[in-house]
Amino acid sequence: MKPFSETLAQLSNAGGRAALLGMQRGIERETLRIDADNQLAMDPHPAALGAALTNSRITTDYSEALLEFITPVCGDIDEMLKGLTETHAFALRHLNDQKLWPVSMPCYVGDERKIPIAYYGTSNNGKMKRLYRKGLTYRYGALMQIIAGVHFNFSVSDELWQLLYEQSDKHLTLCDFKSERYFGLIRNYRRLVWVLPYLFGASPALCGSFIKGQKTELAFEKMGQGTLFLPYATSLRMSDLGYTNKEQEKLSISYNSLTEYLDGIRAAIKMPSQKFANIGVKVDGEYRQLNANILQIENEFYAPIRAKRVAHDGEKPSEALARAGVEYIEVRALDVNPFSPVGVEASQLRLLDLFLLYCLLSPSAVTDDAGEKEVAANLKAVVLEGRKPDLMLQRDGKAISRHQWLQALFAKLSMLAELLDGNDTYQYREALAFWQQAVEDPNKTLSGRVLSRLTESGQSHGAWVKALAEQYRQQLLDYPLSTASIASFEAEAAASIAKQQQQEQEDTLNFDDFLAQYFNTTTAKDVQFT
Repeated sequence: MKPFSETLAQLSNAGGRAALLGMQRGIERETLRIDADNQLAMDPHPAALGAALTNSRITTDYSEALLEFITPVCGDIDEMLKGLTETHAFALRHLNDQKLWPVSMPCYVGDERKIPIAYYGTSNNGKMKRLYRKGLTYRYGALMQIIAGVHFNFSVSDELWQLLYEQSDKHLTLCDFKSERYFGLIRNYRRLVWVLPYLFGASPALCGSFIKGQKTELAFEKMGQGTLFLPYATSLRMSDLGYTNKEQEKLSISYNSLTEYLDGIRAAIKMPSQKFANIGVKVDGEYRQLNANILQIENEFYAPIRAKRVAHDGEKPSEALARAGVEYIEVRALDVNPFSPVGVEASQLRLLDLFLLYCLLSPSAVTDDAGEKEVAANLKAVVLEGRKPDLMLQRDGKAISRHQWLQALFAKLSMLAELLDGNDTYQYREALAFWQQAVEDPNKTLSGRVLSRLTESGQSHGAWVKALAEQYRQQLLDYPLSTASIASFEAEAAASIAKQQQQEQEDTLNFDDFLAQYFNTTTAKDVQFT
């Protein structure tokens, strides 16, 4: 594959720029519902928001209290954020006095055992989704499951794929070429994934109540009333305290090709775990988990990026990928941005565009065991002490400072920004300049800004976030929703309820047989997991 600068030069014309600008994106934003007393909401998912099983815009993740707002696929960042804002505004109009928790790490959680697991109705599909979450509870505890994040879905245009394919030696079909290059993007992303928690990590501190007696080797310092923090941390959400799975460390899933990745996933979902077997699968006639394997289903594999394809009814994610290759990628390393009422802002998304295009257009060597260890060590270092002055990382076995590596990366991103902006706009250059400030001054990263706010205000983390939640609630309630937008959300809610009821009426198998069919055949009708 050609060097990045050479590939970019070949795209530096009107056709190439248009092809690059044809990116498609989508956002999935998770957020906890908090009641009027600032406790985790314990009531069911609001009926006015439709059926969480089948609503394409508003659903739940692990808990009834953990909302997930999903945008349609969109080619324009501002339009996508407008839609996301409208979804927040509509939802808040149906939450009575409840608020949306505007950070990743939960607080004000009482008895962990009372956290309500998401309910999806009485269809076999709905029961399976709920049982999967019940299994997560037994395996990892409910607290870890209510940590919120933002997922960013990304693909490039068919026009760009055609241009890149024409520049290749064409030894692959176009479909296989796309998958190969998307996996190249994934490998480069994983080598550079530490950049995202450095810039966008927003969980350097948390409520002491989250620890609740957990054993941790982290040398927390205390601030104000009940706030724990690490002075140079960026994303405790991505630390061992957060969304991780020690049991999965046994897995060896390769990103060197789609074939190797699928082989690894298929092996993982069949790999037994003695630890999880000790929980039991069906005890005294009641299911505790789907099975006792390291992964109950593929979605339990935690990764900061995933290769994806929209699945047909009944297809598992790996079956969709095997059928037609990679269609898009899902970035999963983003904390909720507390400085935005919708958890993410346009400058972040434009930087992600540049970052992911750079990963796609740059040569990407296969990764070996040493490379995998380097990826993991760099990520851990930045998550726990990313803003430390003169932090050193490892690149290809050699030490390099965080600052030097970021400067080199931003120089490459600048070339892309100039091409994408052309003479029409400065949006990409402005986004890059904004985050360049954080390269030079760690206090201007999101995590640095969070700690500065806490220090300056003297508030506890919980009190600061509670005030933000109230501010954003009022701001979103005041947001002018059009009659057409409201009607669209109401129609989607009604249609989702009807669709769930139809699924429940059409079920013919009992649940035991349904599960047996799901795990013993290649497809199971109507089962979809997110």
